[in-house]
Amino acid sequence: MSHAVVVTGAAGALGRAVVQEFRSRGNPVVALDRPGAALDALDAHRIGVDLTDRGAVAEAFAQVDELGNTVGTLVAVAGGYAGGGLAETDEDTLHGLFDTNYASVVWAAQAAAPRIADAGGGAIVTVGAKTGITGPAQLVHGTSKAAVHRLTELLADELRPQRIRVNAVLPSLIDTPANREWMNEAAVARAVAPAAIAKVVAFLAGPDAAPVSGALVPVYGDG
Repeated sequence: MSHAVVVTGAAGALGRAVVQEFRSRGNPVVALDRPGAALDALDAHRIGVDLTDRGAVAEAFAQVDELGNTVGTLVAVAGGYAGGGLAETDEDTLHGLFDTNYASVVWAAQAAAPRIADAGGGAIVTVGAKTGITGPAQLVHGTSKAAVHRLTELLADELRPQRIRVNAVLPSLIDTPANREWMNEAAVARAVAPAAIAKVVAFLAGPDAAPVSGALVPVYGDG
């Protein structure tokens, strides 16, 4: 059986592009996200799951096992966004974004890593953000993505003996329908298409990136 690619946050704009990219390369893909019409529309095996719930993620990966494909790659796209600085931050924003942006990656990696190791090794690709590494940012979003960056580096060290490479892509402004609701023409011109980011993700997961682990790869475009 071919090794499967598991994509979290698969129903979002970037997640859909990642699913399509791996499907176009002939990889079996398992799409994980909240249940709903957006997930149902994907051309992949779909599993509805709360990615912030450790037990639910473990159960979802048990369902992946039942498909008969070993897991060779995890792409942890799931994440969220909220604006505001120090004065606007409340408990729901703080805990909600750290659960969505950080904990979802931890639980998915925790479930995926032993499976990838059993498959002989493979790759985990996370999604950080430019705002987590430099420049102005919304407080909780920027710091939660910074946590993803450090997590990526630490997992690369921890999982290297198991032949698992861990890297991150760091988008800036992504050209999505939701973002186009507020972007002006200049911002649209700078934004990066999800399909372009998905190709970088696929490269990092593939054999040509075999020497690369622990990298935080900017995919800013002109953003």
